[in-house]
Parts: sequence; C-alpha cells; structure tokens
Amino acid sequence: MAKRERVMRMSVEQPLWRALTAYRVLTMLYAVGLFATAYDEFTRPWVAITYYCVLSVWTLATLPRVANAASCTKRFLAADLTVALTGILLTPLADAHERIVEGGPTLPSIWTAGSVLAFAIKGGWRWAAFASTIVAAANLVERGAPARDTVHNVILVWVASIAIGYVVEVARASERTLARALEIEAATRERERLARDIHDSVLQVLAMVQRQGAVIGGEAAELGRMAGEQEVALRTLVSGGLVPVSRVSEDEAEGAVVRAVDEESDDLGPVDLRALLAPYASSKVNLAEPGAPVPLPPPAAKELAAAVGAALDNVHKHAGEHARAWILVEDEPDEVIVTVRDDGPGIPEGRLAQAEGEGRLGVALSIRGRLRELGGSAEVISIPGQGTEVELKVPKVSWGKAGKR
Repeated sequence: MAKRERVMRMSVEQPLWRALTAYRVLTMLYAVGLFATAYDEFTRPWVAITYYCVLSVWTLATLPRVANAASCTKRFLAADLTVALTGILLTPLADAHERIVEGGPTLPSIWTAGSVLAFAIKGGWRWAAFASTIVAAANLVERGAPARDTVHNVILVWVASIAIGYVVEVARASERTLARALEIEAATRERERLARDIHDSVLQVLAMVQRQGAVIGGEAAELGRMAGEQEVALRTLVSGGLVPVSRVSEDEAEGAVVRAVDEESDDLGPVDLRALLAPYASSKVNLAEPGAPVPLPPPAAKELAAAVGAALDNVHKHAGEHARAWILVEDEPDEVIVTVRDDGPGIPEGRLAQAEGEGRLGVALSIRGRLRELGGSAEVISIPGQGTEVELKVPKVSWGKAGKR
C-alpha cells in the first residue's frame, strides 16, 4: 500500500476577498458616473478629473492586492486608505460649497468603504475601527460641521466594518476548531487501522509466547512473563493512543491546514472477494460463495477479508479446537454480506463490552472498526450454547460512486 498525504486548506475569507475586488471596481465606476452627471456643478472639475484618473489607475492596478490576505499588506492598506482620504479632503476644492452643504457626495463616494472593509477582512474588528474612525474624521473636516447625513453615513460605515471584522475573526476561530476536529478524526482512524493490524499480528504472537512460556517453564516462563507485560502495555497504547496537534497555517490568509495520510492501492481495479476468502476454507471451515465474481475495490475487499479472518481467529481461540465454522458470501444488489457462523459455546452476555474495557479490541477494532471504515456494519449474535454468528455488511453505493476513498 502506498501512502498519499492530503493537504486541505480551509478559508471562509476567500469569498470575502472576491466580493471586495468586485466592490472596488463597481464603486469606482459609480463615483466616476456621479461626477459625469454633475460635471457642470463643479467649480474646479479639473481637480476631480485628475483625482478620478488616479483613482481608476489605482483601483485597477491593485486588484491583485485585494485577491487574498497574503497580498493585502499593511503598507498597501495604508496607501489605499490615503487615496480615499485624499479624495475626501479634495472635495471642497473641486465641488461647489452649496453642494457640499446640501450633503453632496465626496469625490470617492462609497469607494471609501471598500478601503475600510479591506482593513476589516485583513485584521478584524480592531483594524476596522481604526480605519473607519480616520474616515469619519476626514468626512467631518470635509463637511466643516457634523451634519445629520454625515453622521449617519459615518456611523453606518463604522458599524458595518466592525461587524464584518468581528465575523472574520469568528470565522477564523471556527476554521481552527474544524481543522482540529478533522485532525483528530484522521488521527483516530489511523490509530484504529494500526490497532487492527497490531491485533492481527503482534498481540496474538505475544499472547501465544506468554501461554507457551508458562507451559514450558524455566527461562521460557520468564520470557512469557515479559511478553505478557509487553502485551498489556501495547494494548494500553493501542486503546489510548496520541493525537497530534493540528497544523494551523502561520499565514492566516491560507486558512486552517489539515494533513491526513490515506492508503492508496497500487491496483485500482476491482478485486474478487472470493479469491481473498478462499484461503480460509479448510476441513473445519466451510466456504459457501456465489458462482459469479464478487468485485470490490481493493481497500474494501482487503478490509472485509481481514474482518472475516479476525472472526475466524476468535472462533479458533474461544470456541475450542473441535469447533466448526461456516462462511457465507451473499452478493446483493446494494451490498455484500459475509456471515461467519460457528458451533461453539457462544459468548456470555456482556463479555464483549468487558473485553473492550480491558483493552482487548478484537471485535471492536479488527471487526467492527474495519466495517465502520468501509461505511458498513458488523453485527454479532451469540446465544450461549448455540454458537456465534457475525454478519458483515459492506454497501456498494459509496464505493461504486466514489471508487476509492
């Protein structure tokens, strides 16, 4: 199995930057349009024309700067705000005093809000409060007196920018929380996969060494005791495990970053499940299968066959050496069902939960864990004195659509 690392970047800010880019262009055109419709009323139109030429070039040339937070530097924000403030303070020189007193728009008009919003998206509500306060002061200087409409517009920009900045901060915190949750989920799945493999190999070997050492005695007994201690320690590690710290990008513009490692099969073609189950057939294990192939993607077929093997291991260990087992494979339209049944003494009620609490995760991980990873289920039915039946179900829908997860 090859390993493939997936890097997932999550950033709810990106749509805000795209919206800001469009907003700056549209409001620049709006400001120019307002001037064109009232050209005759300006006392010094050449001042306004010069400013609009600068504003148009600046807006179009700096579009890449507002594409994401990484490009939107503090130096750019300061220069952008300066362009807006310059336009506000130049308004009395270009426009008629009567229009200003009557509440006429400033030269940049609502384009100024885009500069303030860039502060909000980049740095949160504190940066937004700083920028909007400076814009408010400039508007009061331009008007000369705190008129009602001026105060109204100033408060509107101030509240809106701070609200957007606060939302951005909350979104960033949510991204980090989601990244952590996804990291924990990925780490838990990987830990369970390792636990299944360990249970199928290392733990069984250690348990066998412990039993055989006790029977042989002497130095072998000491070796068995050490193997038993290592088995307990390994079971504790497997059932607990460690979850790595979530990776969070140093640059908040990239959003939260989660890395997960997936197993990737070298063979992308389907595998006939019957071929993987055939080695389990023996004089004590009867295999009943369809006459036609039972195709499954390699990861699904491998995990399902391993779950069957874990169920048979439980039969050999707990049902006695004379117990017989039967494997029934059913290829249904929507799912594949594999049933493992034995004629042993059965499992006492509550024994599975007790074993899981002791760190013995054969059924919990080697069987149920594997089926859960495949989107399926494992049901254990046991009646004392009448044997045990393990029914494994794997849906075809998720694998058929996604191919390989």
